[in-house]
Parts: sequence; structure tokens; C-alpha cells
Amino acid sequence: MKVMLTTATQGIFNIMSRGLKWFFSFIITVFIAVGAVLFLVRSHDGPIEILSGGPFQTGERVPSSDDWSFLTDHATLEMQTMAPPRSRTMWLAVYDTRLFVISGYMNSRVGKIWKQWPHQIKENNLAIVRANGKLYELQLIRHKEGQFIDGVLEQFNRKYGQSLSTDNIDNDSSWLFELTAR
Repeated sequence: MKVMLTTATQGIFNIMSRGLKWFFSFIITVFIAVGAVLFLVRSHDGPIEILSGGPFQTGERVPSSDDWSFLTDHATLEMQTMAPPRSRTMWLAVYDTRLFVISGYMNSRVGKIWKQWPHQIKENNLAIVRANGKLYELQLIRHKEGQFIDGVLEQFNRKYGQSLSTDNIDNDSSWLFELTAR
């Protein structure tokens, strides 16, 4: 009886051991694959959907605009920060011919990990926007107050089905930036 229990117990441990080896091999493979994709995307000309990309390599450099109304109907734009040189896809709002982007979830756990670029803007606020194949050299100015903020947030809410309010700006859960000429 003692021998049978030992043999049965060893068989169970062997099965568990093989299962754990397979599981950990699978997890390691997934991490390597995700790491490789993220590395390759960082060298790509611009972002790929929600993944940050590398610096812009294509596009015609043009002077900054005083009237961004031509972007009103665009769902997104591509924006590259300079330090580090990474690009991302952004929601945009055009209000009174001025161009704005917003970074939400700044106080959430995911936002604190995922949203590094707004913090990096404190050190270097220069950016390049790519829209319609053209590159605009701009700077990002963070706004925490102003009479225009309600109108800008209304644009974001209408365009993207959000429920942003000045409370989001006041409690720093959303950071509002204006893109202006350098």
C-alpha cells in the first residue's frame, strides 16, 4: 500500500511539474513576443494605433498654423514629443481655431504607468504634430484654468462621447494642453 501511494504521488507531481513547466514556458514566450513588438514599434515611423512609435521619419515640414480649423473633423492626430523622441496617437479638439489635446486617467493606476509623456513635457515641451502628411513644429502649454476650458471640454465630450468637466482639470485627473507655435 505504501509503495502504491508513493508511485501515485510521484505521478501527480510529475504531471504538475510538466504543467508548470509548460505554463512558465508559455508566459516567458508571451513576454518575449510583447517585448519584441514594443521594441520594433519604437523604431517605427510614428505610432501604431495605441502603441507609441518612434520619431517621425516622413512628412513635409511646414510652418505652424494660426487657424487649426482644418483639423476639426479629424478623429485623431499623431504627436511626437522630443525627450524622449516618441510618437503617439492623440484625441484632439479645435476650439476657437486653437488646437488642444488631453491626457486623461492621470490619477489612475494604469494612467500613472501608461501616461509618461505629460510628465516629460515639464522638462521639454516641444512637439511635432503630423496631420495630412505635414509636420508642424509646436510646443505644448498645459492649461489648468481659463475661460475657454469649458468650451474645449465640451468639444472633447461631443466628439468622443466623454463626460469631462472642469473638475477633471482641477483634480489633475485630466491634463489639458494647447499646441502653439514655438
